[in-house]
Formats: sequence, C-alpha cells, structure tokens
Amino acid sequence: MTLYFPNTPALTQRLTVNDVTLVVCFCAAWCDACKEYQPKFESLAAQHPQACFVWVDIEDHSDLLGDEDVENFPTIAIIEGNQTRFLGTILPHIEHLDRLIMAMRAPGKTQTTRLPSDLVDALKGAV
Repeated sequence: MTLYFPNTPALTQRLTVNDVTLVVCFCAAWCDACKEYQPKFESLAAQHPQACFVWVDIEDHSDLLGDEDVENFPTIAIIEGNQTRFLGTILPHIEHLDRLIMAMRAPGKTQTTRLPSDLVDALKGAV
C-alpha cells in the first residue's frame, strides 16, 4: 500500500519511521476534481516511496485541519520532521505536486507555514 488514510493501523505503523516526509492531500468525496486526482496521487506515492502519502477527506476528518480552512481542492501539506514545508492549494495536475516534492528536497528550504502541531498524532487516531 502506498496511499494511507487517517486513523488506520497501516498509517500508524508508517509514521513510526523517524523523519518521514508526510505528503497530505486534503480533499472531499463530493468533489469531482478530487475523484480524478486521487488515483494520480496514489500513483505519485508509488514513485516516492520515501514519503508517506495521506489522503484526508475533510468532511470525515475536519479535526485534522485545526484552524485552517480548505477553500479549494486539492490542498496539499508537505511536512518534514516538525516543519511544515508547504501548505496550500495547487492545481489538480499531479506533475505540479511532483515538482513541488522534488523542490522540497533541495537544501536550504525553510518552513513556510504551520499546521496544528498534533497533526501526526491526529492522523494516527491518537487524539
């Protein structure tokens, strides 16, 4: 499995790896663009096995967003260690996310925004 979902044993196990890069897609089941994006997101996950790709339906897991609002889809978060490297909406073209992930590997990048500090615990279902 290369695509994970919140509150599942598989995700909990995957998140035990230290310093895993977390790539989270916040979408909604009712969104047509999200329905088309999900298989592409899963395919991209297979191309980046070092990262943990998580699909979050905001209707089912709105608590994972804290005070953040998702206004457009897909909204992506890329988290490395305790740093949120990216949080924002991107165009629903998987190539854009692939380029973003590759850019995140470049040295010297810094945190750009913050997600709730307990996001990883919430994804595991520990909150």
